Amino acid sequence: MELLKKRITKDGKALSENILKVDSFLNHQIDPSLMDKIADEFCGKFSGTAFNKILTVESSGIAPAVMTGLKMGIPVVFAKKAKPSTMNEEYYSATVHSFTKQKNYEISVLSKFIKKGDRILIIDDFLANGSASRALIAIAEQGGAKIDGIGIVIEKGFQNGGKLLRELGYRIESLAIIDEMSLNSIRFRD
Repeated sequence: MELLKKRITKDGKALSENILKVDSFLNHQIDPSLMDKIADEFCGKFSGTAFNKILTVESSGIAPAVMTGLKMGIPVVFAKKAKPSTMNEEYYSATVHSFTKQKNYEISVLSKFIKKGDRILIIDDFLANGSASRALIAIAEQGGAKIDGIGIVIEKGFQNGGKLLRELGYRIESLAIIDEMSLNSIRFRD
């Protein structure tokens, strides 16, 4: 997605060879117009697949997931990073390791929102080592749901998450894949 690549180049900042800061448009401040175009792109890439739910993890995956859910006409479920005291019903959970924050999170979703037979599209902001995607897959599987696609806004192609998930047979559509990153430059895959 050329528009996204241009925005990353213009407003993104590589803090290291592994960390990309995109807080001005994706994961702190959100550009709704860009999210609208991202949703259009996901809808196009996954046209012909009959999803009935989108699954993401809070918080940065919510904006692209909600916009995509709106356009697809399906609900969006997001996994919570902290189990609230109001979550007193049965739930599914899995552990995510955040390499940016260097800590583990237990994410959870109420079981009433993931059912056997659901056909799920995972949407997330980043794919690096695949920890969040694998945790969302585990939650879906606990409920008997099927993952029919994974949509990623920005994939760090130089890390192994995308390769690993593709080798496991998951269909991944990434809108921008970064092959190399340094403090001075970002190189995208064509």
